[in-house]
Amino acid sequence: MPIFRIHNSKAAQVSVKEDGFGNEAELRDLFAANLDEILGVRFLEKEYPTTDGRIDTLGIDENNSPVIIEYKWKDNEEVLAQGLFYFNWLMKNKKHFELLVDKKLGGDTKVNWEQPRVVLIAQGFSRYILGAVQQQENVELKTYTYYAPDILQIEDVYTPSAVKVSNHKKKVAVAKENGEYNLEHHLNITSPEMQKAANLLRAKILELAKTTEHFGKSGIYYRTTKSFARLEFRPTWIQLLIIDPQYKADVQKFVNDVTKNKWGYRGMVKFTPESNVDYIFNLVKQSYESTL
Repeated sequence: MPIFRIHNSKAAQVSVKEDGFGNEAELRDLFAANLDEILGVRFLEKEYPTTDGRIDTLGIDENNSPVIIEYKWKDNEEVLAQGLFYFNWLMKNKKHFELLVDKKLGGDTKVNWEQPRVVLIAQGFSRYILGAVQQQENVELKTYTYYAPDILQIEDVYTPSAVKVSNHKKKVAVAKENGEYNLEHHLNITSPEMQKAANLLRAKILELAKTTEHFGKSGIYYRTTKSFARLEFRPTWIQLLIIDPQYKADVQKFVNDVTKNKWGYRGMVKFTPESNVDYIFNLVKQSYESTL
């Protein structure tokens, strides 16, 4: 997708910087230094040793789920197998990851093992990888393009369980409803009044461009390239978690600062049947906009 620079009402296409990164280490180090900004993932370690090889980058996302990130500078044919190998190692060595989190973030951060994932980043992927990844539940593909002189573009190529609907105005991701953790499971936790309010909010959120909806044990969460909101259901209300503890739209001061809890999300809203859904949505929208 071309990028244009506008100057005096004239558009000029920005050229691709073919040698933007001198090697894979430069690519890895740039992401590692800016991981939260680019992917919404807190950096833990780079070149993390395993029994066979080193993981390019280990991180933890807004949901406190583990994230393995592998980069390929040029040749990428082995990146999927490599990512799956490290994922398998991680799932067999959870204690190693939890000790790393304790060391880097402190003992108050509880690792969420519901949805660990592997993010593979390259300039492009072969049709074989694009086909094979369709069978993987925990792997995401992203491409990067380096434009001269200093513009980096990241695009989502594949996100598991994301289904694009025919309405081009929205891209809705329906998480695979494995076991009990589907929409019905979460709605049944709360009251009929709260269910109605939750569905009204969900409909508004899913109108936001590039938004995907995912279901886990603890709740329903929403992502672009980063997670920006999570709904956790209670018998008579919903705990809404959003990225920041303060927003200009929050004139009524609904957002509570929960930074100290180290959940990844720093803002929390108590969403009740009496809440103004439009007001709540505007808070979610500001959280969403911070990911773009």
